[in-house]
Amino acid sequence: MAVDEAWGYGRLREARRVPRRLSAPDPLPYARLAIPAVFLDREIAPGVARAQVTRGAWLRIRRGAYVETAELDDDVHRRARQLVLATAVAVDLQTSATAVFSHATAAAIWGLPLYRLPERTHILVSSSRAGDTSRDIARHDVGKPTEGIAERRGLVVTTLERTVVDCARTLDARGGLVVADAALAAGARRDVLETLVAAARGGRGVRCARDVVAAADDGAESAGESVARWSLIRAGLPAPVTQVPVGTHLGTFWVDLGWPAWRMAAEYDGVAKYGGATTAIVLAEKRRQDAIEEAGWRVIRLTAADVRDPIALARRLRARLPPGALRRTRVLAD
Repeated sequence: MAVDEAWGYGRLREARRVPRRLSAPDPLPYARLAIPAVFLDREIAPGVARAQVTRGAWLRIRRGAYVETAELDDDVHRRARQLVLATAVAVDLQTSATAVFSHATAAAIWGLPLYRLPERTHILVSSSRAGDTSRDIARHDVGKPTEGIAERRGLVVTTLERTVVDCARTLDARGGLVVADAALAAGARRDVLETLVAAARGGRGVRCARDVVAAADDGAESAGESVARWSLIRAGLPAPVTQVPVGTHLGTFWVDLGWPAWRMAAEYDGVAKYGGATTAIVLAEKRRQDAIEEAGWRVIRLTAADVRDPIALARRLRARLPPGALRRTRVLAD
């Protein structure tokens, strides 16, 4: 993030007082996602699991644990998240002591969006020699794993704020920002986040966590918008304001990101935004953009290709920005 306060997030937090839209999506989009029932080898007759897996009725999620394939969502992304949740349940059932889930696993249990789902189940332990040592478990040795915990969906997890900081310290800045934005919108307290970061001073990943917490904005309404904002900051732009109302002859429209002083907006076009869109929806979006531009605003459309290459994005934006808008500042790292 920019260290120059004129372009940084300290000033943005004070300046931004735009209310979230009444129609804003749920910041915990997966909070009610069904968790498939978990079957354990130790609870069923010998040979049953193998037979069920062979005929495709069950899926093995970890050693000795299975779920019914019929309970899994048809959508590949929701299905993958269900498997993360079911695996956490399996770990909890197979662990002698109560498992405390943390980091990206806790984020998944809370229902927060994630840039990438965790490949292993993250838990807190009080000793590197305690508990399950399976390779599919990422074990984080902490002094007192009972501090900063809560209960969510019948599982013991780190609190929303602790989950954010843990993710910000271990994920890249882009992934950390996705979690932090949604958590703030869901009610996480920024002062608690800042206290947790300060308490971890000198630890691994704290610098990234400090930048992520400072950059986090509860106005982001999707993981795509968070990543788009990250790419703009990486390109050297000052932090955009989220959910900017623009008055037009058709009424007020809300743009994803914007710089009101420049009357410039940035809209993120993810696959989900237009997936299966009808001609009427596409035409309505064009009419909306025309109205915004007729009101004196410039609109930049961002895609997944743009967010993957901030350098190319900076080149694309340079001709459309006021002189000196792109500045050489320390920004969020990859």
